[in-house]
Amino acid sequence: MKFPVLLTNDDGIHSAGLQELASALNERGHPVVVLAPLTEQSAVGMKLTLRDGMSFEEHTEIADRIRTKEDVPLRVFSLDGSPCDCVIVAIDGGLRSWAPEIEPWLCISGINRGPNLSVDVLHSGTVSAAREAALYGLPSLSVSLATYSHEDYSQSVEATLEVIERLSGLIVGKPENILRPDGSKKRPSDDAKSIGAWFLQGNMFLNLNIPENWGGEFQTVPLGARWYYNATDMLDKEPVGVAFEVGAARIVDEDIEMTDCNAILSGHAAITPLASWPQNHPLGIPQAIMEASTIGDSKGMPKWI
Repeated sequence: MKFPVLLTNDDGIHSAGLQELASALNERGHPVVVLAPLTEQSAVGMKLTLRDGMSFEEHTEIADRIRTKEDVPLRVFSLDGSPCDCVIVAIDGGLRSWAPEIEPWLCISGINRGPNLSVDVLHSGTVSAAREAALYGLPSLSVSLATYSHEDYSQSVEATLEVIERLSGLIVGKPENILRPDGSKKRPSDDAKSIGAWFLQGNMFLNLNIPENWGGEFQTVPLGARWYYNATDMLDKEPVGVAFEVGAARIVDEDIEMTDCNAILSGHAAITPLASWPQNHPLGIPQAIMEASTIGDSKGMPKWI
C-alpha cells in the first residue's frame, strides 16, 4: 500500500535528512507533501507561534531536484514557524487549499540529525511534531540519526522505509479520527489486541533512532535513562554583564538493557512507542497497553504491526 505522507522536521526545509527521505518516499511511490520550518528549530519542543503571521512558501526548485517519479505527487512547502506550527497548518486546513491532491495517512517527522533518546523526547522539535500530528488524529512516526559524527542518511532512510513497509499492513485507509470529531468519546478498548487502534487513532506514535553504524537490526524498546551534566555555561558579555549558554559538556546514558539508549549503543535501530497524551488524560494509554506495545517480534519490530 503506497499511502500519502506528510513530511516535516525541526532541522528546516533545507535539511539533507528531510530531502533524502522525501526523495526515497517518492521513488517508492508514496505521494508526499512536505511542510517544514523555514529555518532550524531544534529543541523547541511543542512551541507554537501565537499572534504573529508566519510566511508560507512553496519550493518547486527543491521538489524538482529530489523528485524521481514524475507521476507520483510531491509538493514541498516551508513555514516560518515551529515544527508544531507546520503540523497544525498542514492538518487543519492549510494544505487542503495548496495541495488538495495529497491527503496524508501518516506523518513522518525527520530525519533529524542527532539522537532523540530518553528525556530528549520532551524537548525535541522532531518528536514534538510527530506528537502534534498524533494529537490531531494522524498516525505518526519521528525519525532521528542518533549521531553527530556524520551526515550520511542512507542507513536511516533504509531503516525508515523498512518501518513504513511494516506499517503499510496496518495503515490501509484514510485516518478515521483526523481532527478528533468525536473528542475523547472515540477510545480503543483496553485489550492488548487493540494496540494498532491506539496508534491509528493517534493516541500512540513511534519514535525511531538509527545508530551511527547500523547493521540492519531493530529493537522495540521503552525509553532509557540519559543524563546531561554541566548543561549551562556562563559567558562574559561585552561591555558589561553576563550571558548563559545552554548545552551539555557531558551526556551519560545508563546501560539499562532493552531501552532505547542501550539499543543504540549496541548498534540496533531503536523503535519506541510513545503515548501522545498524559496518562491521566481521558485518552491516556493504560500501562498494560504501553508494556505490550514494546514487545518485539523475531526481527525486532513491534509485534503489533
